[in-house]
Amino acid sequence: MAGVKALVGLSFSGAIGLTFLLLGCALEQYGVYWPLFVLLFYVLSPIPTFIAKRLSEDTDSSSNACRELAYFFTTGIVVSAFGLPLVLARKETIQWGACGLVMAGNSVIFLTILGFFVVFGGGDDFSWEQW
Repeated sequence: MAGVKALVGLSFSGAIGLTFLLLGCALEQYGVYWPLFVLLFYVLSPIPTFIAKRLSEDTDSSSNACRELAYFFTTGIVVSAFGLPLVLARKETIQWGACGLVMAGNSVIFLTILGFFVVFGGGDDFSWEQW
């Protein structure tokens, strides 16, 4: 039952993050939909970790080159997702209030993705592979 509660909590926080993102785009004073391009980063961010978990050996060593490379790529994707609204606001394509809402949405969504890996990424009997 704990897995279902975690899944409901993660979906709720994901909905809140997407609400922040959509508010940054759709509010009447902002009205520009360029920040929706961060959705691409949301989709791309877990992919290196999924690939590394599939390809890496299940050893208990503290360092694995495949995992470290996946963490590097994931970090680059996350930093890009936070940088895109800043660049758009600096070039005055979007307003700074929209940038703040998109940044809040980014924080919530990426914490939700991290929570997904913490809750369902372990090696116990209940893992993300069941979903």
